[in-house]
Amino acid sequence: MEKRIAILATNGFEEVELSSPKEYLEQQGWKAEIISPENGTIKAWAKTDWGKDYKVDQLVNNVKASDYDALVLPGGVINPDKLRTNEAALHFIKDFFKEGKPVAAICHGPQILISANLVKGRKMTSYPSIKIDLINAGAEWHDKEVIVDRGLVTSRNPDDLPAFNKKLVEQIKEGKQQQVE
Repeated sequence: MEKRIAILATNGFEEVELSSPKEYLEQQGWKAEIISPENGTIKAWAKTDWGKDYKVDQLVNNVKASDYDALVLPGGVINPDKLRTNEAALHFIKDFFKEGKPVAAICHGPQILISANLVKGRKMTSYPSIKIDLINAGAEWHDKEVIVDRGLVTSRNPDDLPAFNKKLVEQIKEGKQQQVE
């Protein structure tokens, strides 16, 4: 059965943190769609400079969590900072948790979950610079390549992508999780 996965991003996402999960998900025979507040294309950040443009498949205002089987939140410094103040993006993310669907966030991606009030009481990891932010928001932070807590998959950085992608696929295959307490 074909799965449909949303990848929520805007200008400034870390390129490999979107391209690697997208390719891995598509290798499973699933459809991975880029969802954004921006129309047309969004520009990647590739380590130290701007990267390629990526086609946006759907506007965040036009989709619902019920249309998808899972959600991926790439990092980068700019991307989460922009998305965490976008009400449509926050609502979209919260609905995945309400529906118990897998959510995966890497690097700075978990910052968006802080703004959505979704980290309290969860075991998580992230890029080290947002460790204190996650702890202050109530998360239990660990320095591990990948952590899964009730359907939420988190990883630290691009080096963790193989483990991140594998755990994301496992969670999608498992299906619904108890995400909201």
